[in-house]
Amino acid sequence: MENAKLERINELARLAKERALTDEERSERDALRKEYIAEWRQGAIAVLENTYVVTPDGKKTKLQRKK
Repeated sequence: MENAKLERINELARLAKERALTDEERSERDALRKEYIAEWRQGAIAVLENTYVVTPDGKKTKLQRKK
């Protein structure tokens, strides 16, 4: 996520502590948060898909996704 978007999320969070956000600001904040969470999930999934468990006998097994 771009630094400008992260800064905007933080700016809106600071504003929310000082005063009530307008409907436009609230919708912008929600959209930015959804985008941030989606990117975070993609990164976490990418890490987990490339993670292997090494057993005591030296075997490497890839993590399996729950169904």
